[in-house]
Amino acid sequence: MARRVDVHLARAERLQGATGALATAAMAAMDAKLPWFGKLSAQDRSWIGLVAQSGISAFVEWFRDPEAHSSMPTRIFGSAPREFTRVISLHQTVDLVRTTIETIENTIGTLLPPADVPVVHEAMQRYAREVAFAAATVYAQAAEMRGAWDARLEALVVDSVIRGEADESVRSRASALGWTGAAGTTGSTEVAVVVGRARDTDVPPRPSEGTGTVNVADMVRHAAREAGADALCAMQGDRLVVVLGGTSKPVEIVQKLAQWFGPGPIVVGPVVKDLMSAVTSARAAVAGLRAAPAWPGAPRPVQADELLPERSLSGDGHARRQLANEVYGPLTVGDGVLLGTVSAYLDSGGSIEATARTMFIHANTVRYRLKRVADITGYNPLNPRDAFTLRVALTLGRLLNPDPGSAVL
Repeated sequence: MARRVDVHLARAERLQGATGALATAAMAAMDAKLPWFGKLSAQDRSWIGLVAQSGISAFVEWFRDPEAHSSMPTRIFGSAPREFTRVISLHQTVDLVRTTIETIENTIGTLLPPADVPVVHEAMQRYAREVAFAAATVYAQAAEMRGAWDARLEALVVDSVIRGEADESVRSRASALGWTGAAGTTGSTEVAVVVGRARDTDVPPRPSEGTGTVNVADMVRHAAREAGADALCAMQGDRLVVVLGGTSKPVEIVQKLAQWFGPGPIVVGPVVKDLMSAVTSARAAVAGLRAAPAWPGAPRPVQADELLPERSLSGDGHARRQLANEVYGPLTVGDGVLLGTVSAYLDSGGSIEATARTMFIHANTVRYRLKRVADITGYNPLNPRDAFTLRVALTLGRLLNPDPGSAVL
């Protein structure tokens, strides 16, 4: 027994003496076999060389006494900086490990006695498996840390958009998260903010979602990319906020994201020109979500501008001014005949004949004027929903814009 131990320790000593030559051979093999290795900076190559040498030295210690150094394979990456995982990928790390092992197997025959070679080969195979697990652990931990940092940065960007504090620093942070600001597949660089109730961050999957839990933010971003748009996503209390970029048709995109929102309305803010202007879209979307319960029959998703009357009634000053300026104001231009006609029509309960009798004009004249109202404002008085919007707009216009033709500031 003692003789067997002595033989093993003697092999370990001979292997220890060969570590320098093995490390040099491993680096030469990397440079010859891995095209990407030569493109790294000198500093990065030196770090990789240090890791390779550390791995070979750790193998010798492990070979000397596997039980006493059982954790050695997991510690060989400790000599590399944290940025190591950003320099090379996990796949490239596997290539490095494979190349190093092959080099050792091909070289030890010239450095060690023939009797030592089979024993070292067998030990190397066992050790390589442990190193592979260690590499996977290092990259998994790095990905977890990077994911947590990205989530915090993304939440900060979305919060800045909601609060109207988007500036060049926000643009830079968004770019760091992969926000390109370039045209998506729809050919647009425009931005829209979407707000809805949040689904639980990690929830049991629906039947169509496979097994395990799903991260809602990740799924929203993935679905948006599949639809040809950029997306920044954050949970804010019980609501989910998504900033969509690269699309002029956000409603079509949101229809593909709706399953990742919780129950209730999903409100899409108006499209704006870029991320710096996104506060306008965010403000309308948030006000729309607050007012949406007043319209139970609203589509899902619903555009914030479709909720202008409900937003006005809930205290949204921007919606009030928008209705007064864009709906009431144009109807006051000229002799105000269109304003008088639509007002009489609404007061008569939506009866064209009653309106004609009240105004002492022909019913066809009423129809013509109401069509003109629809053309000018975009709201058709014959449609019940549009008629409600017109009613609110006329009321607000009279309150906020007493002088016909003037704009509400």
